[in-house]
Amino acid sequence: MGDEVILLNFWLSLYGMRVWIALEEKGIKYENRQENISNKSQLLLQMNPVHKKIPVLFHNSRHICDSLIAVEYIDEVWNDQSPLLPSDPYQRSQARFWSNYVDTKVLYFSTVLLYCDYDYFCFSIRWNLNVILFMFLVLFFN
Repeated sequence: MGDEVILLNFWLSLYGMRVWIALEEKGIKYENRQENISNKSQLLLQMNPVHKKIPVLFHNSRHICDSLIAVEYIDEVWNDQSPLLPSDPYQRSQARFWSNYVDTKVLYFSTVLLYCDYDYFCFSIRWNLNVILFMFLVLFFN
């Protein structure tokens, strides 16, 4: 198959990692292009004009934005290689539930921490996380 697959990504992005893992799991050959998120390329701005964010998946001159949509696309296009979702509808629904949970609770919070300015709000969040982490380590290693 003469597919050209390119992933516009940022190495710290958990959303980008989701697409990267799907590509790796399927064994798809692709080019991983790293973006500078503080100085976005014209390509990124043109291919994702609504959100202007990574990841963007290119497949044979088509572009797919949003990590979950890109993962579903990968699973549907390369459906002959290790499926990413279970075949049972109930198990698929459970996988989608947890994926949504990670999106709305875990990834959202980590994105806020990664991209926020160092104002009081972000400082207090980081401080509270450090306190929680410290307490966990003290309890865990005692």
